[in-house]
Amino acid sequence: MKKCIFIASAMLTVSGLSAQEPADALRYSWTVPGGTARMQAIGGAMGSLGGDITATFVNPAGLAFFKTGDLVLTPSYQFGRTTATYLNRTERDDTRRFNWGTTGFVIGGGSSSRTVRNAAFSIAYNRMADFNSNILYRGQNTESSYSQKYLEEINRNNIKDGNVLSEAFPFGSSLAFNTFWIDTVGGSTNGNFNFQSRSLNILSASGLLQQHTVSTRGGIDEIALGLAANLRDKLMIGGTLGIPILHFSRKTEFLEADPTDNAGNGFDFAQVSETLKTTGVGFNLKAGLIYKPTEFWRLGLAVHSPTIYSLTDRYEAEVTANLDGSTTSDFSIDYTEGVPAESKYTLITPYRVIGSVSYVLREIQDVTKQRGFLTADVEYVNHKASSFSPDEESDNSESTKAYLKQLNRSIDRAYKGTFNFRAGGELKFTTVMVRLGAAYYGNPYKDINGEKGSRLNLSGGLGYRDKGFFVDLTYVHAVRRDVNFAYRLQSAPYFGATTRNTAGNVLLTVGFKI
Repeated sequence: MKKCIFIASAMLTVSGLSAQEPADALRYSWTVPGGTARMQAIGGAMGSLGGDITATFVNPAGLAFFKTGDLVLTPSYQFGRTTATYLNRTERDDTRRFNWGTTGFVIGGGSSSRTVRNAAFSIAYNRMADFNSNILYRGQNTESSYSQKYLEEINRNNIKDGNVLSEAFPFGSSLAFNTFWIDTVGGSTNGNFNFQSRSLNILSASGLLQQHTVSTRGGIDEIALGLAANLRDKLMIGGTLGIPILHFSRKTEFLEADPTDNAGNGFDFAQVSETLKTTGVGFNLKAGLIYKPTEFWRLGLAVHSPTIYSLTDRYEAEVTANLDGSTTSDFSIDYTEGVPAESKYTLITPYRVIGSVSYVLREIQDVTKQRGFLTADVEYVNHKASSFSPDEESDNSESTKAYLKQLNRSIDRAYKGTFNFRAGGELKFTTVMVRLGAAYYGNPYKDINGEKGSRLNLSGGLGYRDKGFFVDLTYVHAVRRDVNFAYRLQSAPYFGATTRNTAGNVLLTVGFKI
């Protein structure tokens, strides 16, 4: 299992046209979608409740509770801190940013005397994922060097010629070789070279100081059209067509250095810098129903199809090494006509199934006289169902197909299906509402090398509704646990950082009846 994951990650250095890795699939499926302040205050449990524009993105049958129209705007402000622990050392980094949450309109109407009591449609925007984060960690490693991934690449491909190595892997070991971080073993001859890492000379004696910084930006913004119908006030059905727009960028810098002042070690420091930008668009379908078996109870079921993305990666790398007082750098764009390498491909994310139940206090047609509710969702996401496929118009080669086939096997073996839980409630005092909620998102990893992750949201908020105007204010406290690996090795120990992100999100939703 370790070997399979290693192969997928190690092959990143083989070609700029094969820059995907298992972590990309998880990044675009292990998400906590946004919503209105009301929806976020109750933990995001919108599977059977309805009456909120966010139902467009969770269970579109909930739109059928609209008998008039709403226009909704949701700005938000987020702030957070990420702590990362690597080799028993902990570092911290902070982020702050403004975002735009669920915004759009719903229009509903109908006749109470018909089988279809009323119908509604919505056009809405929602932030389905937020990638903004900063991670920093450092420590002293006495067991492995980043450069060993280059040596493994060289050995795996049986490279013995320095002239071949200088150009064969322009996103990996070629850059390290051209900066002399990877060097030939003394006494060998061209055509029969053996290679060594200059940083390994001091690894066992003093270890290497290592530092990794990761800065990610972007998100997934979805525009959706939802339709729903109310059948005799007992069964609500609905569907949504979603168009998610994905934009992701990541800048990483990995540095390893000699912790001593001994100039005779033949190695001072080496740094690897990488930049990845991913953009694209996709589409998905959502369908759901809500059934009212009795006056107070609502049962919901929703199914989200996989999202099919057409994505483009733009990738570049740089290696800088200082071995004997002089610094040398090499750049991948020197081998790709001065521009980042570009890769186009298709990503299919997992399907989702949501079951939900709600209990409404004083469930009557006049919603102004309802006194509150309790609601809960259970969601299943099959993370290992993610898959990549080549873009047939840009690269449909057998080598790319083979790479992506192996990558999909790695995804299947690295991740698993998970259950997510959301619950919340509201108490209503005439025109003022008080809300509380919580959500837990389970561990998607199969624990190949100590990987574990989870997400917990705790939320609360207030709402005011009167005479066609409403405003909701919510605070969400989020805790995310995850892992980050700067590199993986097949023939030597490697270590990941455990990360913990705590964030606060303040949302304000302003709405008007239309």
